[in-house]
Amino acid sequence: MFKHVTFIYFFTLFFIGFQFKANGQYIISNIDIEGNAKTKSYIILRELPYQVGSIVKSDSIAYLNNLAKQQIINTSLFNEVQVRAQETDSTHLNIKIKVSERWYFFPLPYFRWVDRNLSEWWNTQHHSLDRVNYGINLRQANATGNNDRLIVGLITGYTKQAVVRYQFPYLDKKLRFGMGLGWQYFTQKELNTSTSFDKQVFTKTINEIQDGYRANVNFFYRENLYERLNLQVGLGNTQISDSALLAQPHYLPNYGKSLSYLDFNFSYSKIKFDYNAYPTNGNSTDVGLYHRFSGGNNLSSIQFRKIHAHPINSKNFYLLESNSQVKFMANQNYLDSRLMGYGNMQMNGFEYYVIDGNAGSIAKAELHHLLGTFTLSNKSSFPILDKLAKHLPVINYHFWLRAFTNLGYAYSERPGNASKLTNTLLRSAGIGLDIISVYDLVIKIDYSVNQLGDKGVYLHGGINF
Repeated sequence: MFKHVTFIYFFTLFFIGFQFKANGQYIISNIDIEGNAKTKSYIILRELPYQVGSIVKSDSIAYLNNLAKQQIINTSLFNEVQVRAQETDSTHLNIKIKVSERWYFFPLPYFRWVDRNLSEWWNTQHHSLDRVNYGINLRQANATGNNDRLIVGLITGYTKQAVVRYQFPYLDKKLRFGMGLGWQYFTQKELNTSTSFDKQVFTKTINEIQDGYRANVNFFYRENLYERLNLQVGLGNTQISDSALLAQPHYLPNYGKSLSYLDFNFSYSKIKFDYNAYPTNGNSTDVGLYHRFSGGNNLSSIQFRKIHAHPINSKNFYLLESNSQVKFMANQNYLDSRLMGYGNMQMNGFEYYVIDGNAGSIAKAELHHLLGTFTLSNKSSFPILDKLAKHLPVINYHFWLRAFTNLGYAYSERPGNASKLTNTLLRSAGIGLDIISVYDLVIKIDYSVNQLGDKGVYLHGGINF
């Protein structure tokens, strides 16, 4: 009897192994992670397209490992990631993951212009130091090793601010639900109170012209690798001075000096990029629904954004982007009417312009070509510096040449008489140089021309801490 059972047992193992080998499949028997001194292992495992016990086809292992690398890099927790598979026998694999963690704590001096972009501040505002915010910004990424983020900011200058934000992405064992909290208080002595000839007009006073606060709580849900749901509930108050009300009687939605509100912001995103900071392959879809309750002066808006990046070969890819927004306003007030030139509703070549309206749409097409890569070693000829440098990554700078064209349209029910850009087709084109490096550094230097004949060089981008 024992002999028959033993025979059946080994025959079954042989048959299963033969079937796996014939079908070119493997079982992942173990996943080893190295280099995560602070980051919890399950934060990395959450980003993988497989787990221990998963059955994968042999011809998909390279693809899945590359996908795992992309997902881990896109957490913005690591400088370098390596993922490889090691065959232990004919039917089993071990996955080896090696990461190099970033610096997570940045007690940074804060210095930033308040205008919509660097070109606006440097040229239109003549790089005035009166129009910058400065102070201290404490950023603690990966505070507890769970990819949580803490920000504490004390800012003065153009706008005095106190900011506290904390985001904890995962609260449950399945790593699907998360939560965030935020609070901000601000005062300022200058305020954008109107638009003239598609340019911002500011009112400046000796005393505070605007102050307010905002508190919010966020709830996150992540079902899979790519899709996320976010609900933010906010409570706030904005007050303006007599001078602001005199300069723009219709600044606030209630045409008064003070506005208290409760708002809800629901968003859905599906992001599947090789590198979120500078995608060369993949797609993203973002949908945002916003509603503000403010005593009969409510506001609703819908925004839809789509990005598609597709490689042509190893050195070239094209990128297409569409972005649209519609606002449903209770009345025609200045605060709610601001549309193009704010947030991500911006066009290349129109850096100096803003357009007020009820609805707008932008379409962008770009062709990218890799010029080359420059590597800066972390080695030095000084022993003292070498001790510090060993904690720094080898820095690669990637240089991309970009040609682009933009189309846009902003619709307004009540266009201003001085506006040349409302209710008309917007067009621009140009070329640019993009510089990509560690910590999601993306710097874009553009030369563009628009339909008005304006030509100029514009600088965009920054670094992600």
